Amino acid sequence: MSGILFLRKKCQQSIIQEREAIDLEKIQKIVENQQRFYQSGVTRQLSVRISALKRLKTVLMKNEQQLTAALKVDLNKSAYETYASEIGIVLSEISFAIKHLKKWMKPVKVKTPMTHLGSKSMIYSVPYGSALIIGPWNYPIQLILAPLVGAIAAGNCAVLKPSELTPQTAQVISDLIEETFPSDYIAVVQGDADTTQSLLAEPFDYMFFTGSVPVGKIVMEAAAQTLTPVTLELGGKSPCIVHADADLDLAAKRIAWGKFMNAGQTCVAPDYLYVHKSVKEPFLKKLIQATQSLYGQNALENSEYTHIVNGKHFQRLKGYLSEGEIVHGGHFDESRLAIEPTILEKADWTDTVMQEEIFGPVFPLIEYETLAEVMEGISKNPNPLSLYLFTQNQKIEDTIVQSVSFGGGCINDTIFHIISPYLPFGGVGSSGMGSYHGKASFDTFSHQKSIMTQTTRFDNPYRYPNAKNGLQVLRRLLK
Repeated sequence: MSGILFLRKKCQQSIIQEREAIDLEKIQKIVENQQRFYQSGVTRQLSVRISALKRLKTVLMKNEQQLTAALKVDLNKSAYETYASEIGIVLSEISFAIKHLKKWMKPVKVKTPMTHLGSKSMIYSVPYGSALIIGPWNYPIQLILAPLVGAIAAGNCAVLKPSELTPQTAQVISDLIEETFPSDYIAVVQGDADTTQSLLAEPFDYMFFTGSVPVGKIVMEAAAQTLTPVTLELGGKSPCIVHADADLDLAAKRIAWGKFMNAGQTCVAPDYLYVHKSVKEPFLKKLIQATQSLYGQNALENSEYTHIVNGKHFQRLKGYLSEGEIVHGGHFDESRLAIEPTILEKADWTDTVMQEEIFGPVFPLIEYETLAEVMEGISKNPNPLSLYLFTQNQKIEDTIVQSVSFGGGCINDTIFHIISPYLPFGGVGSSGMGSYHGKASFDTFSHQKSIMTQTTRFDNPYRYPNAKNGLQVLRRLLK
């Protein structure tokens, strides 16, 4: 019997090794073909880029129901939330790129200093080549296709690696991309962490990653081996501040929306809440009312309320419920991986809920009296991806914006800044590097190539070491 088990185990290992070998061979072939296709110069043509963007837009619009159904299975996302936070944002990015791409692609003429008399200076935006785009599970459509818009607009080929934690959505995206583009141009590779490691080992010309800080470090380490440029869109504990002079009704509504959409599984969601002592009690009542208005008296019975992605994350979030004091919510349904919007008080900075990025519908509330307390508390964590401040005081706004390091944010709102194509979105420090959205996406996937065209009508003699009075002329010009 033991011999049979041994043979069975060896057979299983052999199958796994064979499958891994096939997957690795497939990945290598895709990358080789994309590099060959890029070298043909086809993807650099304006007409090809515009056509590809239009095809991507068409396939998303035609398959909205299919994508919505997949997200309903993976995360129980409602049709409204799927369009508002996923499909609609990508469509907007595509439309913006199509409208402005011709202008973005034009070489930019810049000034030339006196030392370069007779020359002309230009900056050309040129594509990198083949880009690897690794997407997360929390917004599995938006956060993998929005970067793709930038990659296509800039003239690159791309390989997409969707998250295996949202398998239905990943499969639909894979099918749609396969139907729309040749794999030599745009391809999707599905798989787990091992597949990601295999992709990271390939000689891509650019890497774009959205996800957690620990995995971001792995991506950056892999990119360092080949000095591949990389954009990292990570996370962190994004603070939200409600000052004494805030419009409490609007603040409560906008904060509840920003925190509990997608069940809090948003990288830019308010992670914890600072409320001024003088308005804490009335604001807390309004925040609870706003939350109930959005999701009902019992969110667990709301069929449109998003669920937690898997059991591991559910257990992690459930553990936070034993920290601090629950002032609203706290109920959950493990069978459906659902946790209702929950507000905590009296959580301590030593609690895990205040040390880790929450990434779920648990919201710690801290009372404060001075802005110095707030800035000291924020400084205890690495640079947040976002910050939200509710105040009518310009001086307080300036103090926070200029004194606290964070990726981006809003004054008197939450999350809305990431929807504007005119605002580059990205982190700073441990919350990420690089940015995208709108023209920033085009710039991210483009190398800025500087070219100087020198005149042949005359030659400046001072540049040569044997020039008469060359040193004196150089000193005057370089001052």
